Amino acid sequence: MTSRSHNRPDGGVATTQDFYSRWARLYDTIARRSPGVQSLRERAADRLAPPAGGVVVDMGCGTGANLPFLSGQVGPEGRVLGVDFTPGVLAVARDRLSTLPDTGPGAPVGVVRGDATRPPVRDADAVFASFVSGMLADPADAVDHWADVVGPGGRLGLLDLARSTHPLGRPLNGLFRAVVRGTSPPGTRSRVSTSPAALLDRRVVAAHRALFDRCVDVEHETHALGYARLTAGTVADS
Repeated sequence: MTSRSHNRPDGGVATTQDFYSRWARLYDTIARRSPGVQSLRERAADRLAPPAGGVVVDMGCGTGANLPFLSGQVGPEGRVLGVDFTPGVLAVARDRLSTLPDTGPGAPVGVVRGDATRPPVRDADAVFASFVSGMLADPADAVDHWADVVGPGGRLGLLDLARSTHPLGRPLNGLFRAVVRGTSPPGTRSRVSTSPAALLDRRVVAAHRALFDRCVDVEHETHALGYARLTAGTVADS
């Protein structure tokens, strides 16, 4: 998870870190046990389609809910690295990793503290981010940077939530707006000129558009009555 605000000397980072660290265990439960979310994560890892034996970076990995799925994609010869800037959620992720068997069909997995917008990784075969775009002040710039990390032929994948345009989903947008507002870190609701849900929509659109701009063979899907947006592609030659 990465967040930026221009109204505080530290960009609001400390407030956001404290918020997500405090609620890390609850966030982990929601991230893993919300109806349909595990199948979404599995599908996203499948669409990312990293090469067997490759290196995958999960940007804004949170409590590590994606890591087992990504590990299974690259196999025992690959490696998966989760990056997040919030100590509390990384502690939960490390607890989870400590319970994984040392042997099996999946790749070695690790997590590191870092800023997903400028990750401590210079080279990878694939980058994935789930439910992260809406937290970034400049998601298009972040996606552009991730494309540079993997380089031409590398894989990028995004999974995000935004308000639905689906006929069956639109009637629930009011509830979705309330959830987004209620789960925003303290202070962020009053520091933006538009609603948190509208800001989320703009950031998600910007991130996925940036992926389209940098990639070829792009696959885009919507799920969960149009609330979930899944996009994956191969970074094009410059």
